[in-house]
Amino acid sequence: MIPVTLGDDIISKALPPDVVTIAQSLDTFIVEDEKTARRFLSAIKHPTPIRELTLLTLNEHTEEKELALLLRPLMDGKNVGLMSDAGCPGIADPGANLAALAHKRNIRVAPLVGPSSILLSLMASGFNGQRFTFLGYLPSEKNARINKLKEIEKTSRQHKETQVFIETPYRNQHMLEDILSSCHAETRLCVASNISLGTESIISKTIVEWKKNPLPDLHKQLSVFLLLA
Repeated sequence: MIPVTLGDDIISKALPPDVVTIAQSLDTFIVEDEKTARRFLSAIKHPTPIRELTLLTLNEHTEEKELALLLRPLMDGKNVGLMSDAGCPGIADPGANLAALAHKRNIRVAPLVGPSSILLSLMASGFNGQRFTFLGYLPSEKNARINKLKEIEKTSRQHKETQVFIETPYRNQHMLEDILSSCHAETRLCVASNISLGTESIISKTIVEWKKNPLPDLHKQLSVFLLLA
């Protein structure tokens, strides 16, 4: 399981040398998006011409019955790299389903060290890192999203638990506005955007403090939201 940079990071700053060496030694990869994978493999200077590498696709459209086909090279004894679009495969990523099937088939699953926007945002937030929940995406419809925000704020208050979630980049601004309009004044909100990139921004404030300042432009920015009531 090969972590991928979160953007146009400098490879040497984002990934340990051993991870790069292992990725360079493989010629078969299971990837979420071929274009992104080719860009990453070029960035790490894979010694084999990219067009000669085998790239198998695993994304949200892959049906469960297709997973066994992806495991065929592994069943034949071949080492295969699993890569997400960005960050760590298997975390908020369809690679988790393949890893589960690999365990059932007694295939070794080896996670390699690399960046995770979810964990990095939690580290920097100042919120409770001993008790937290990652919720993935919240509802896209406005009223359902607001109801869900109120629900997770209540859960956070009851359990002193950090709530972590993400949004499609083009809806980030709507998410921020809905959080500020529906959550209590003293609830704490952290917005972590473009983690590990030159434009990185990680801001933690109470809701009332957020409202006192101009809001950041989150449109199409890769962001993670964290709430602690």
